[in-house]
Amino acid sequence: MKIAFYGAAHEVTGSCTVLYANGKTIMIDCGLEQGPDIYENCELPILPSSIDCVLLTHAHIDHSGKLPFLTAGGFGGKIYATEATEKLCGIMLLDSAYIQEYEAKWKNRKAKRSGQESFTPLYTVKDAEKTLKQFVSCSYDKEYTLFDGITVSFTDAGHLLGSSSVSICINENGKEETIVFSGDLGNVKRPLIRDPRSPKKADYAVIESTYGDRTHPPVKDYVKQMAAIIQSTLDRGGNLVIPCFAVGRTQEMLYLIRTIKEQGLIKRHDGFPVYVDSPLAVEATEIYGSDLNDYFDEEALELLSRGINPIKFKDLILSVSAEESVAINKDKTPKIILSASGMYEAGRIRHHLKHNLWRRESTVLFVGYQADGTLGRLILDGACRIKLFGEDIQVNAKIERLDGVSGHADRNMLIDWLKGFEQAPKTVFVNHGQDSVCDSFADDITKTLGITSYAPYNGAEFDTETCEFSDVGNTTRIVKTVQKNTKRQSTAYPQLQNAINRLTAIAEGYRNGANKDIARLTSQINSLCEKWDK
Repeated sequence: MKIAFYGAAHEVTGSCTVLYANGKTIMIDCGLEQGPDIYENCELPILPSSIDCVLLTHAHIDHSGKLPFLTAGGFGGKIYATEATEKLCGIMLLDSAYIQEYEAKWKNRKAKRSGQESFTPLYTVKDAEKTLKQFVSCSYDKEYTLFDGITVSFTDAGHLLGSSSVSICINENGKEETIVFSGDLGNVKRPLIRDPRSPKKADYAVIESTYGDRTHPPVKDYVKQMAAIIQSTLDRGGNLVIPCFAVGRTQEMLYLIRTIKEQGLIKRHDGFPVYVDSPLAVEATEIYGSDLNDYFDEEALELLSRGINPIKFKDLILSVSAEESVAINKDKTPKIILSASGMYEAGRIRHHLKHNLWRRESTVLFVGYQADGTLGRLILDGACRIKLFGEDIQVNAKIERLDGVSGHADRNMLIDWLKGFEQAPKTVFVNHGQDSVCDSFADDITKTLGITSYAPYNGAEFDTETCEFSDVGNTTRIVKTVQKNTKRQSTAYPQLQNAINRLTAIAEGYRNGANKDIARLTSQINSLCEKWDK
């Protein structure tokens, strides 16, 4: 058996791992890379047509987003995933394909004017539609036969509706071994979905490390936090704008708001409207509200048993068309607006920020991770002024953050997941984390649990017979050589760019300031520049 690492190796996105066993080629996840690349990944050394099947841990695009590309390249096998993952992929892959086609048309218009070559989208809507026909719906904790001597089972990972850890049992040459892929493991005590569970046994485990170097703050009462923010915003006569990811986080926020309304925690603003302004989020909300009882936690199931939809309520308005979106800000009634994207980088949320950031009575609430260099991070770090659609916008709105909200397990939860195995793995591979975090968390596992752990680089293969690494196409190289020779970008440079953005925002805030204050800041900046000139 060989395990080959082709994605999310010393990076957080683009998950893709391949298992070679019993003469079969099995791919676990096939995700798009999102954000800046840290390493130049090698080309997949196998043809899509040679892949026998794909096992999908969950629907997020950084795990599923290249499946239509695989199908377009000749992959015709089955894609095994939970029922909820299949349904979410039904909207997310089509949405991704639409974006691919739309961006290709936009680039081709520019290319035609400039005489450049035409641009081909990564895949099309037709490719996505074909991909969706290849899904095989699976349930948690049941064993499915993939091929002779190879079975698979799915365990609740608690990260997203239908998310799972995948256990593959292989009987090869009279020897039985199990390898487990964690997928993205969820935080605990979150609305709607259950806490992550550990599979029973593993000889080998591949574990994510998104938060492998930190712990989350103690879980606070989300309902009380949220209610206080809503109350103060509505009392000021403003709008509460909540940028959040369309699938998962939006539905969690709706669960909290429904609870707040049910308990009557908001005074003097009966019937305040709540808008979900994202076509993808609207579709996802319908899926969360469908008959998927096997995926919800006990609180959600108790509501469903009473005929109560956990994420829908009176005065909830689902906005789909562009006209409906525009009308939201024309209505002066104080309201809550949930819109995508979660990091403020694209989508309708930017229009809502344009209409609300300058208003002192409004609030912008952060409920998710903000990557360095994003508009969301800039605002969270205290920018006084930002630019939207070519226009300078003063940041006057109150900026709030919902403490403790995270969709990923922290360092202690990841360790506990490994401890939860009845038969602990003898070897652990760490992926899906920032460059340095993968290494540090692998060391942490070894020191804490006494388990041999590695953080492989892109293109590395591990042979379970020899217990050795090799670089694909050159078996004399070990993983450390890959580390030295792989093209890397500085992991510190994005932080420098973010600092420059913050400084620019601060300078903009001085535009109408006192001359003496402007002169003092100018002198400080010039002194720093002169120091580096020397």
